[in-house]
Amino acid sequence: MKLKPLAAALAGAGVLAVGSAGALGVSELFQRTASTATAQPPAAVAPITASAGTMPNYRDIAQTYGPAVVGVTVQGTHKADGPNMPDFSDDPFFQFFRGLPGQRSGPPGAMPFRGQGSGFIISSDGLILTNAHVVRDAKEVTVKLSDRREFRAKVLGTDARTDVAVLKVDARDLPAVALGNGKEIQVGDPVLAIGSPFGFEQTATSGIVSAKGRSLPGDSYVPFIQTDAAVNPGNSGGPLFDGNGRVIGINAQIYSRSGGFEGLAFAIPIEVALHVKEQIVKHGKVEHARLGVTLQDLNQSLAESFGVKTPDGAVISSVAPGTAAAKADLKAGDVITRIDGESVRMGSDVSARVGMAAPGQTIRLTVWRDKANRDLEIKLGAATEPDDERTAANSESGALGLAVRPLSPAEKRRAQIDHGLLVEESDGAAARAGIRPGDVVLSLNGQPVDSAEQIRSVIGKGPKNVALLIQRNDQRIFVPVELG
Repeated sequence: MKLKPLAAALAGAGVLAVGSAGALGVSELFQRTASTATAQPPAAVAPITASAGTMPNYRDIAQTYGPAVVGVTVQGTHKADGPNMPDFSDDPFFQFFRGLPGQRSGPPGAMPFRGQGSGFIISSDGLILTNAHVVRDAKEVTVKLSDRREFRAKVLGTDARTDVAVLKVDARDLPAVALGNGKEIQVGDPVLAIGSPFGFEQTATSGIVSAKGRSLPGDSYVPFIQTDAAVNPGNSGGPLFDGNGRVIGINAQIYSRSGGFEGLAFAIPIEVALHVKEQIVKHGKVEHARLGVTLQDLNQSLAESFGVKTPDGAVISSVAPGTAAAKADLKAGDVITRIDGESVRMGSDVSARVGMAAPGQTIRLTVWRDKANRDLEIKLGAATEPDDERTAANSESGALGLAVRPLSPAEKRRAQIDHGLLVEESDGAAARAGIRPGDVVLSLNGQPVDSAEQIRSVIGKGPKNVALLIQRNDQRIFVPVELG
């Protein structure tokens, strides 16, 4: 299965666009997500009201707000080669374009493309929202309305972390959508998507909200809305309406074996998009805060290992030096249970709140450490790298089955660590949990380890589960091991 961006490619002028995305797998350890801002519907058009228990009037929604949905056509060049060319093969938001043999034009190292997506007008003076991946590398952006008028659009700004872009066209008295709030919808609520799948403009498809707060590999700070509305390449950047005709999200990704619709589509909540839009309009750029940790969802095995009563929370598997987390003395093995007074169910709850905060903002964390809660106030830093805030995906998994040895000083220097045990053999419970030779065991149940005797001492007490902090290459993750 693969997550695919929805920007459709246009075959023409000897150029063909092909989408590229990374598969969902065990190696996809890190994810990011995001949070909230309040959206208010514009006063220009009153939203359509559906009575409780009745089907929404999709015809009225399409007729009233369909004219505010636009097609977005882009042209530009992608850098095709060279030593500094970035690798986008695992970027689920990136649309990679290849020219047909013998049809390449432009300067060496550049490859022309023409692509298409969707967007929607949020103000009558020509402000438009779409996906950042729709307009990435575009030199020319054209917006086409339902009445066939076309406008050259200016890209006011993009934010790759949330995959949101803001466009502006020079026009007045344009139709605009009504804006809702993605936080208010519930699983099972009806939704309507309008966009330009495969270039078929003003296509409407319906479905329901399948899930909320989805965290996806390679995503940014977005708690996606999952739906079963049929969306396909070209729906990228188009609106997702609720049953009352309010926009609650921007269609962004699909989960698919074939590259087409298979019943799993994901939309960026509108409050996330509006938060980004406000910063772009005011400042021309977007700033995100950084805590400086790698987070991992707590499951039953990890909860038992750390002495947490319920598997709710986010366990810290690593802390980046010099970051806000390091300055606040957060440690690997700490379990974040509350942020700003709200319960944390999974790592995405923390990533969402931090990602939408401003650098310098103070947050309050409740952390479970050594079987006791601690309350901390932390002043957030600024995110400067695309993978600053990450959430690790859990490995699924009785003697432990490990043969380990201490690291040599040279091995510690190369791995940039000051302690740990190198795994030479992995069998039984450890192998089933995904631990393999070459991994480095840094801690057991949150306690740093430097000798095999420390592990034997814990295992000798007969626990049902233990949590090992493993470093593999430059990534760290807590692996729960069921011992039976």
